[in-house]
Amino acid sequence: MLSNNALGADNQQAARKEISNEYFAGFTDGEGCFYVGFSKRLDLPLKWQVITEFHISQNPGGKNVLEEFRKRLGCGYLKRNHPKNPKDKSWILLIKDRKDLKEKLIPFFKKYILYTTKQQDFEIFTKVLDIIETGKHLRKKGFKKIVELVFQNTRVTNKRYSKKLLLS
Repeated sequence: MLSNNALGADNQQAARKEISNEYFAGFTDGEGCFYVGFSKRLDLPLKWQVITEFHISQNPGGKNVLEEFRKRLGCGYLKRNHPKNPKDKSWILLIKDRKDLKEKLIPFFKKYILYTTKQQDFEIFTKVLDIIETGKHLRKKGFKKIVELVFQNTRVTNKRYSKKLLLS
């Protein structure tokens, strides 16, 4: 017997497939990273490149969540987290394109705020992208501002370069 019930099993399954933006924000609170790093580049005026990217990881069973988030944002790509490590089966959604970061990712997280220390990371990330967008990161004062922002968090990390080395 067919039912006209709007709450039928098929409709409930379809409704469950829709992931809310709030879910993606909460998921980012737990598994996301607003990354600002540095790479030695002797061909650049200050000898350092500023790297900005967003990534969020998930085990293989949750790869579909990463794909849905990628579709929702309209940018980024999925890849294996550590493809050379046979024990690590996790996947990451990675967004590197600065235009996508500024025009798609930042507006999303301005609308759907984070509730952990990731909010502070997001604010630093946003400020760093603003400095880069103006080209100030190519001058000592702007680069120093980025380094100060990145190192203002007192969390224990495995930063590759020290603040002292970056500013020397």
